[in-house]
Amino acid sequence: MRGNCEDYLNYLKKVTRVVIKIGTSSLTDESSKLDVGKIANLVSMIMRQKSTGIDPIIVSSGAIGAGLGRLEIPSRPGEIEELQAAAAIGQGILMQTYEFFFDHYGQPIAQILLTKEDFTDPCRYTNLSKTIETLINWGVIPIINENDTIATEEIKVGDNDTLASYVTTGIKADLLVILTDVDGLYKGNPDDQPRELVKVVHDVTPEVEAWASQVGKGFGGMYTKVQAAKKLADLGIPTVIANSGHPDVISKIFTEQIGTVFLTKELK
Repeated sequence: MRGNCEDYLNYLKKVTRVVIKIGTSSLTDESSKLDVGKIANLVSMIMRQKSTGIDPIIVSSGAIGAGLGRLEIPSRPGEIEELQAAAAIGQGILMQTYEFFFDHYGQPIAQILLTKEDFTDPCRYTNLSKTIETLINWGVIPIINENDTIATEEIKVGDNDTLASYVTTGIKADLLVILTDVDGLYKGNPDDQPRELVKVVHDVTPEVEAWASQVGKGFGGMYTKVQAAKKLADLGIPTVIANSGHPDVISKIFTEQIGTVFLTKELK
């Protein structure tokens, strides 16, 4: 991948609004239960970034995982109604956990559950945008998730990477950050070792999509992340995919090149 990221790093200095998508693996332990240590660390990083004048909007996975963990179900079910039931159980647990840690900073939060219709119906889309704008103006951090309990189609084909891209464009954010359990996009086949991390993507070419699809095209996989980044790049918004486990990863995203950066044509 060519070039340097000087223009991108200068762009980051002007970012005022960022969507932070947090994947299930960044919120849960190996048994699918919410990991309070991970969540406490994420909240701390988000609040440090907010203190610099940046408005964060969170798109959070984890409701289904939290529900399964609460019931001690060891693996993800295959039936839609079971996933919906798990989401119904887990959504409250997830928000209660966020509330607990954000309250340490005196930070109010708000839950927003969405379906695809909230973006395709003009009236609902307008109302959604105005609501989020109001919350941000009030100093509230919105925490957004798909309404998995009722939206069958969302569970079957939707994912929070796509949702995050919709939210990013809908609220006119300057940057999408996707936090996951890997350092970013890697070249080649997952079985190849050692693998080379792709630090900068100037264009989402078929080759780039092939690297992502080899990791997995499934629900919430790298392929959906790359497709979300591709969509936003075409609209002039860069994306970063980074490892939530790296110390102070959110602050580092704003000061250095970390993870995989998807540039827009203006920053190439």
